[in-house]
Amino acid sequence: MAHDVRIAISCPDRTGLLAAITGRLFDLGASLGDTSFAVLGEAAEFACVAELPDAVSPDETAADLAKLPDLDGSDITVTPFTLASVHGERGHITHRIEVRGTDRPGLVARLAEVFAEFGANIVRMDSEHIPGGGEGDYLIRFEVWLPPDRAASCLAAAANTAGSLGLACKSEAV
Repeated sequence: MAHDVRIAISCPDRTGLLAAITGRLFDLGASLGDTSFAVLGEAAEFACVAELPDAVSPDETAADLAKLPDLDGSDITVTPFTLASVHGERGHITHRIEVRGTDRPGLVARLAEVFAEFGANIVRMDSEHIPGGGEGDYLIRFEVWLPPDRAASCLAAAANTAGSLGLACKSEAV
């Protein structure tokens, strides 16, 4: 019988990193569920829920991943995952919202509060300073599940909040 684990890796970003990690997990017989990979500054973050064969323990998985040259000096954790490994309806993305403009303290928090007020679930959020952009050029992308009966109001409130801060906001249904 298989068991679910959460695998989290933080390390310096390198070309081929995702291929090395997922290739090794495939070799171990892991089946990836929800997975995320991102570059954060000069670091990379990998996180997933995976199903491991019964004969492969979390400790063995972490030790095997640590042997990869690309993961030298990485922070690797593999722990049992006791929640449902497949997300429900609120984990599906219904809308993408992009906000762009000058960065300021509390910006992500203010926008996240708007979504919370309307019962939205933020499934994914990314933000970055745009290389080569103007001074303070900042981009935030939200991928959210919006309750169908509140979607239009929520999107309008997000656009109004962004506009009141001098930011551009665009959204699309998925």
